[in-house]
Amino acid sequence: MLRTIWTRVKSFVTLRSLQTRIFLLILVVGILPCILARVAILNNYEERAVEQRSATVSNQLMIVGNHLLTNNYFIDNGNISAVSKVAINAELEMISNLYAGRVMIINRGLKVMKDTYGISEGKTIISEEVIRCFQGSNSTRYDRENGFIELTTPVVSTGADGKSTVIAVMLTSISNDNIVSTMEALQRKAQVLENLIILCILVLAIVLSEILVRPFNQVSNAIMNVGTLENYEPISVPDYVETVHIVDAFNRILKRMKRLDDSRQEFVANVSHELKTPMTSVKVLADSLLAQPDAPAELYREFMEDIVSEIDRENRIITDLLALVRLDKKANGLNISVVNINELTELILKRLRPIARKKDVEVVFESMRQVVAEVDEVKLTLVLTNLVENAIKYNKDHGSVRVELDADHQFFTVKVSDSGLGIPEEAMPHIYERFYRVDKSHSREIGGTGLGLAITKGAVLAHKGSISLTSEEGVGSCFSVKIPLNYIPDTTSAGASDGTGKVEE
Repeated sequence: MLRTIWTRVKSFVTLRSLQTRIFLLILVVGILPCILARVAILNNYEERAVEQRSATVSNQLMIVGNHLLTNNYFIDNGNISAVSKVAINAELEMISNLYAGRVMIINRGLKVMKDTYGISEGKTIISEEVIRCFQGSNSTRYDRENGFIELTTPVVSTGADGKSTVIAVMLTSISNDNIVSTMEALQRKAQVLENLIILCILVLAIVLSEILVRPFNQVSNAIMNVGTLENYEPISVPDYVETVHIVDAFNRILKRMKRLDDSRQEFVANVSHELKTPMTSVKVLADSLLAQPDAPAELYREFMEDIVSEIDRENRIITDLLALVRLDKKANGLNISVVNINELTELILKRLRPIARKKDVEVVFESMRQVVAEVDEVKLTLVLTNLVENAIKYNKDHGSVRVELDADHQFFTVKVSDSGLGIPEEAMPHIYERFYRVDKSHSREIGGTGLGLAITKGAVLAHKGSISLTSEEGVGSCFSVKIPLNYIPDTTSAGASDGTGKVEE
């Protein structure tokens, strides 16, 4: 239990866990929009507040500017009535106090005519914003760092000819304290709301990550709970398409493992039986001789010939088993050389013709062209010998065997056809299995071990070739072997069987 918890914690920290990644993804996707929304809302409020405050102050300053023009404030400041002067100053002071700011009136000579702070009157001020305003370009500048809004308002006079002239500029600075205090209040409320949302998202991320990963945990538990291959049941987790694919792949592997296990058990049983049968016969024959101490020499000779025959049979089985073991290794164990296939085939047929003559079977070799290929001569000899020998042994008396050799620019093809017994359709998928016999009684009569075709197919596949069969019961069979002319070695097992004799084509 503790080990499982430690494993999950370790995978969480190293981000190797799918659940951790889903949790973090939901967390980020949920929290990031909240933060962005809070920042966007506060910035938007600040921009709107500054814009609205600037527009309000600008409108009031324009009204004050009209009053200044009406009372000839810029023509002769000394002749302006005391009442008007007090009224105008009161308006400026009111704006200054209301917005916690400062208002300065600057004439075209850039001299300060009025300063609500009373510290710059009569002084010359040089400001880029003021100069631009005299040129007809108003400006508003928000200085967040220093906490004020600065804006310029022109005082425009229209002459008798209808021409407008900027005769003065009001440079105003107002505080943003109200905006800042309102934003701080909004920030606190937004932070509380954001924390609540983050808490909800955190809980949701934990729950969803657990729910979303649960089917994969079910797959893992189902795999762990699979029993022995003898009594396993296919697992099923249909929650996601992905889990279905994983489970299907696992079930297929499990079926292949079971088939392989069954084949191996069957192979061991067959090997035990095939090796035990000759030994049993030898023991029976020896016991019979021992039970007859006065048996004639002819009987001894007959029994000894039977014993030798059984020993030869045992030797053939062992030899074939050793050949299969060698073929089960990787294809890089091949001893590749350049071989004249025509000459090799003629040599093999020359060796087998005495067997054919005993059954009066005609063996014909037909070559379309001279073929030279890169092959393992020993293993290719096994292939051709097994196919031709089977065609002779399982043939009818006075039958025929035809061997055809042809090639193109990539492959050479050897076809071995006979006029023999043929193979039933239901037996054709099994003929390459080890110890499989179509007709067991006939096979034992002619000394077959049931390993020849397994060896043949293993050797063909070791050369990266293919073997196929067409057969009709009572008419005959035709084996076709196709092998590349040039052997290209690789690191994969090209022709090894799976240990069952059921080698994939």
